[in-house]
Amino acid sequence: MTADAPWMRAARSAGLVDLDGTVRPTIFAEMSALAAEHGSVNLGQGFPDDDGPIEVLDAAVDAIRSGQNQYPPGRGTARLRTAIAEHQQRWYDIDVDAHREVLVTAGATEAIAASLLALAGPGDDVVTLEPYYDSYAAIIGLSGARHVTIAVHGPDFQPDPAAIDAAITDRTRVVLLNSPHNPTGSVLAAEHIDRIVAAAQRHDAVIVSDEVYEHLVFDGQPHVPVASHPGAASRTLTISSAAKTFNVTGWKIGWITGPADLVEASLAVKQFLTYVNGSPFQDAVAIGLELSRERFEAHTATLQRRRDLLAAGLTDAGFAVSHAAGSYFIVAEGDPLGLGDGAATARALAVDPGVVGIPLRAFGRADGAVSRTALRFAFCKPDEVLLEGVRRLRSLQA
Repeated sequence: MTADAPWMRAARSAGLVDLDGTVRPTIFAEMSALAAEHGSVNLGQGFPDDDGPIEVLDAAVDAIRSGQNQYPPGRGTARLRTAIAEHQQRWYDIDVDAHREVLVTAGATEAIAASLLALAGPGDDVVTLEPYYDSYAAIIGLSGARHVTIAVHGPDFQPDPAAIDAAITDRTRVVLLNSPHNPTGSVLAAEHIDRIVAAAQRHDAVIVSDEVYEHLVFDGQPHVPVASHPGAASRTLTISSAAKTFNVTGWKIGWITGPADLVEASLAVKQFLTYVNGSPFQDAVAIGLELSRERFEAHTATLQRRRDLLAAGLTDAGFAVSHAAGSYFIVAEGDPLGLGDGAATARALAVDPGVVGIPLRAFGRADGAVSRTALRFAFCKPDEVLLEGVRRLRSLQA
């Protein structure tokens, strides 16, 4: 077990290796275990407790019972690829060739892995925002590329233009974006995306845009795909999934859309990762993508109301709360309460008053610029769960 083994690079990049080389469990596993031990309200891990649309669930059951249980086509079923292409046209006026420019994956996580492993390697830079979704660092570590970050700071969590220009260089192979953003809930401003696209053009970099929260943008604002920005389409792979849009995180149905040559490169890797995935779920997701605009908007409105409920509770408890423009997540600073280190605070709050959040530092490097006192809370939970969490948190002010 050498220090430069790919798995060790991945674990080290994700901050999961002790000095003696022992791989630690993730903070998500640790906090979920504390929630179970202490009967805490778990607002840590980002999965919903509600089931998805009944039409989508019934379609999956019907597919299983009708024998759709063997390998699907390598690129995904024709029905789902067509639905993905039509979704991009209907929502964003983006033309996608369902046969050549769509790839179905085992969730967005595999889509990220396949695209990064296909496009980046030793000697390359992969640029992300920081904080970042934890799998980004691990996959960059597996690829052997160097992870370069652009810091975003609260309360608005937008990048500094100069930091964008400094991070994207001739060594940059991939710029991996995520908007709406996990973990901060921010939505990248258009001027920052335009600047990133311009830098990618100057340095001939590919953009991989993780847009899994595309249907969870709040306050009446539309989601604007990176690929729709001037100059971006020819160099952008867009990633999304059914998980967050239809509350089916366990199905692991994601997809990549973009230029045929970049999709083909991702397919070359994907076929040796999972080969294919989720046969009975694929056409069920297609039915979900074909639902009316009103159904999507109702889901967004529910999450926005839950965001507001949790934000009010955190504010009443004394936290400084950042505005979440999208996603499942809201960031709360513990400084006003004198709570100090975020990891210690998260562990203490899990015991008393019994509410679990995730320290924001878990989404950055040990020497990075992520706040050491902030926590991320998830609001993708039923009203009664959020209300109980809010009730407990308000006791901090008692």
